[in-house]
Amino acid sequence: MSAVRTARERARAELTREIKDEARRQLAAVGADGLSLRAVARELGMVSSALYRYFPSRDELLTALIVDAYGALAAAAESADEQGEAPRTRFRAVCAAVRAWSRANPHEYALIYGSPVPGYSAPQITVESAARIPMALLGIVRAAWADGAAGAAECADGAAGAAPVSARPSSPPALTPGLAAQMRAVADQFAPELPGYALADALLVWTQLFGIISFELFGQLVGSADPSDEFFAYAVERMADQIGLP
Repeated sequence: MSAVRTARERARAELTREIKDEARRQLAAVGADGLSLRAVARELGMVSSALYRYFPSRDELLTALIVDAYGALAAAAESADEQGEAPRTRFRAVCAAVRAWSRANPHEYALIYGSPVPGYSAPQITVESAARIPMALLGIVRAAWADGAAGAAECADGAAGAAPVSARPSSPPALTPGLAAQMRAVADQFAPELPGYALADALLVWTQLFGIISFELFGQLVGSADPSDEFFAYAVERMADQIGLP
């Protein structure tokens, strides 16, 4: 019985992969808005009722594609992070890996960082998958602080900590009470040793990284920094400065 069950599981896993591969081809052709279970079934030579046994709704198929995309992007970032030791070297590698994956998979990138899909509400599982990427960047910031490649700095929100002297301002900008409270909540959950302004800077750099990539992929740099390789390299160094990587 176990051999039969294993064979069935393998067959189900293979068909699930084929369904998602065809759905990705549809993303490239018609976008997430046009994704249709009936069309996927038709292209695979299945009846719709059979496909519903794997994905009962379009939203469940979208969720699976989103989780896969976040997972693949995070895996690329984490693999690149493992290749370096110095925080700035790690940061460059992660940024390059994120950009390379995004350029190689523009339609999946658009699914997770493009316009929201009308009528789709992302479940918590997608949030958990998405968190791996900023956590990789935050890990680099934490490593830079832990390395002690720095001097002590009094923080704008009242905390104190070691900050790389190459880029940290002598008087970090003050956080508003609301932002300081938000950053304290993030610190309590993920990085208790970091002051609020360091977390705010890390959040800023995270949004800048994906903003630059989105501008590149969606054609917003045409006529200014196109091709954008040199601009991206410049931006990475400036972002590394922003978060104080020596």
